Amino acid sequence: QVQLVESGGGLVQPGGSLRLSCAASGTTFDAYAIGWFRQAPGKEREGVSCFSSSDEKLYYADSVKGRFAFSRDSTKKTVFLQMNSLKPEDTATYYCAISRNFNVVMDTTRVSDPRYYDYWGQGTRVTVSS
Repeated sequence: QVQLVESGGGLVQPGGSLRLSCAASGTTFDAYAIGWFRQAPGKEREGVSCFSSSDEKLYYADSVKGRFAFSRDSTKKTVFLQMNSLKPEDTATYYCAISRNFNVVMDTTRVSDPRYYDYWGQGTRVTVSS
């Protein structure tokens, strides 16, 4: 059974940093794509940082470019999202997900589309507030 478990969320002041982790059990992160997504109350889930294994390219949402960084460990069982210079608008529940849907790599715009992802963690809450 595939399980993804996020951790590392919490309350942080504007300008602060957090490092989110996503651990896989019952699987590794071998997949067509691995993504970090977020969803704020009343808003749609959006791709924050997503990795395509087909071309080994990373996608970042414009709103987080230069502030967030995706990484993974060599065992392929944990991925991370380093978040720096956090802003109140980064407040959301953050999810990691993997896609074993080949169609996700057929178009570069799909790697950040949550509809192409099959397995999701339960999410970790990030609140940026003074």
